[in-house]
Amino acid sequence: MPTESSYPRLNIPNVDIWTFLFERTPEERQFPESKAVEACKKVGIEENRIILMGDERDETMRFKHFSSIRNTSGATRYRKTKIDPKKDLAFLVYSSGTTGHPKGVMLSHSNIVSNVLMGNTSEGGNLSWKGQKDNEGDKILAFLPFFHIYGLTCLVHQALFSGWTLVVMPKFDLEKFCAHVQNLNITFAYVVPPVVLLLGKSPVVSKYNLSSIRMMNSGAAPLTREIVDTVWNRLKIPVKQGYGLSETSPTTHTQIWDDWQTTIGSVGRLLPNQVAKYMSADEKEVPAGQTGELWIKGPNVFLGYLNNPEGTANALTPDGYFKTGDVGHQDDKGNFWITDRVKELIKYKGFQVPPAELEGILLSHPDIDDVAVIGVYNADQATEVPRAFVVPKKGVEGGKENGQQIVDWLAKKVASHKKLRGGVVFVDEIPKSASGKILRRLLKDRVLEEEKKGEKAKL
Repeated sequence: MPTESSYPRLNIPNVDIWTFLFERTPEERQFPESKAVEACKKVGIEENRIILMGDERDETMRFKHFSSIRNTSGATRYRKTKIDPKKDLAFLVYSSGTTGHPKGVMLSHSNIVSNVLMGNTSEGGNLSWKGQKDNEGDKILAFLPFFHIYGLTCLVHQALFSGWTLVVMPKFDLEKFCAHVQNLNITFAYVVPPVVLLLGKSPVVSKYNLSSIRMMNSGAAPLTREIVDTVWNRLKIPVKQGYGLSETSPTTHTQIWDDWQTTIGSVGRLLPNQVAKYMSADEKEVPAGQTGELWIKGPNVFLGYLNNPEGTANALTPDGYFKTGDVGHQDDKGNFWITDRVKELIKYKGFQVPPAELEGILLSHPDIDDVAVIGVYNADQATEVPRAFVVPKKGVEGGKENGQQIVDWLAKKVASHKKLRGGVVFVDEIPKSASGKILRRLLKDRVLEEEKKGEKAKL
C-alpha cells in the first residue's frame, strides 16, 4: 500500500499545511491568482502540468484548457468514457489486515457516490460551507491518509461534495494538530481512537486553546466511554463515533450530534438506504438486545475482493448481505453497538471475552499510556487466556510487580472470566495500522516466536 512518502512528485514533508478552499463565487476563481494555483506552487507542481476544467479560460495563456489538448483527429478523437457505475471499478482499497493479510476491496462508482450521499444526511445539516450568511463555514482538519477508505470518502469526496473548507496536514503530529486548531479556528475533525487518547492524556494539549472544535468524529476502531469521558472532562470537546468498513465504502452508522452524550460507546444509527441485522453463529437473526454478527446490505456494499473468489463468497450472501465479522447488538432506541471482531474474541473456557472492552477499562489506569489485549493459549488450562500488552506512562517502570498490580486492579472491575490470566507484558509501543487499528496478528506472532524460543531452550 502507498504511504505518504510514496509520491515523489508531491514532495510535501517540508510543507506544514495545505489549504484547499472550495469557493462558490466567480470573483474568487480568477487566474492566475487562484488559490489552487498557489497550492500547486507550494507542492512543486509545474505550471505546464496544470490543466483548466469547466468554462474558465486563462487570458494570459499560461494555463491550457482541457479542450485545447484533446485529440480531435478522425477515429481517435476524444470520446466520453463509457462506464457502468454499478459494476465498474472506481477504487481498489485495502482492508486493514488486523487479523490476517490485507484484501483488495473493489469499490464501484455507485458505491462511493451512495456513501457520500449517506454521509451528507448525517453531517450535512450540522456542517456548513463557506458562502453561508456569515461567510465563514466550517473548517475541517484532515490528517487521515487519503489511500485509506476513511480519508478517501469522508475527507476527499465528502468535503468536495459538501463544499467544506479542508485543511490538510501531510501527516499527523500532535503539536501541529493543536496549533492548527488554535490558529485556524478548526471546527471539526475526523479522527481515530489513538488521537482521541492523546488529546485526553498528553501534556502537549494543555499549551493550546482547542475550544473552536464543535465536534470530532471517531472511526476505524472501537472507542470506549472511558476515552470519550476523558476528553470531555479535560477539553469540553464532544466526540461522537461512527462505524464502517472498507467493504461498505465505508460509513454505515454514526451517532446523532445532539445525542452524542446519551449514547456514548455506541456507533449510532444506521444511515439511510441500508438494511442491517445481527445474526447468531448458526446464521439466524437475533432480536434487539441480543449479541450477534452484524450483516449489512445496501448500494454502498463492495463488488468483491480482487482475485479472491473464495473470500468474496464467504463475505457476501446470495441475497446481497455483507458479513462484517463484527460482533454487537442493537438497543431499543435503534442505536447499534459494536463490541469486537468475531475473529478477535478470546474464548476462555467457553466464555467470550471482548479485547476492546478490557482495553477501554485499562486505558483509564493512571500508569497506562496505551494497551492491547489478545488471547494466548494456556496448555495447563487447555484454553485461551487474556494477556495485556501495556505501554507505561513516561516515568513508570515495567516489571513483574507493576504488572501484577495492573492484573489485580482490573480483576476488581470485571467478571471472573475476563481477568488477565495471561498476565501483562510491557512494550514500547502498540503496533497499529495507518488508520489506528491495533494489529493483533503482530502481537500473536510475537507470542508464537517467544514460545518457539522457549521450546528450543528446553531442548
